[in-house]
Amino acid sequence: MRTRYKITALIAGLGVLGAALPASARINQRQHHQQHRIANGLGSGRLSASEAVRLERQQAHIARYEARSRADGYGLSRTERARVEAMQDRASRHIYYHKHD
Repeated sequence: MRTRYKITALIAGLGVLGAALPASARINQRQHHQQHRIANGLGSGRLSASEAVRLERQQAHIARYEARSRADGYGLSRTERARVEAMQDRASRHIYYHKHD
């Protein structure tokens, strides 16, 4: 019984820790995770080579937008961060769709 409480507390603590990361770290961590999902899908055969290329191109587009947005020296504004996160949401849905079609 105590083990379940410890596990619940650990999961809750990790959730708080994830929310405490700076926005740029969350964006980069998510981009890395999506790259890993694409590589995993290609390795397992759930993604074809052409699907993987298309998804990688989408990830590169997001990275270029983020780099251009940061180039002004002020980091990402709230609007830019929201746009990057929306782009990542869309990319995540595309990865899921192509891995499960």
